[in-house]
Amino acid sequence: MTHKEKAKNLVNKFYIIIPLDKMDIDYDLAKQFALIAVDEILTVSKFFKLIAETEYWLEVKQEIEKL
Repeated sequence: MTHKEKAKNLVNKFYIIIPLDKMDIDYDLAKQFALIAVDEILTVSKFFKLIAETEYWLEVKQEIEKL
């Protein structure tokens, strides 16, 4: 999966669990949730020195920020 596809997929996973009465303002909130998740993945990747995974997730994070 490309970085862009993964970014959209991750944000959409958080977006669909937001209650319907809050959806008008919460795509940005879903992006924030996705960024938090990616930051956690990056922390683990860096801890275990998984360089390729770290680079992938950094690019996913950039794509989320562009959405």
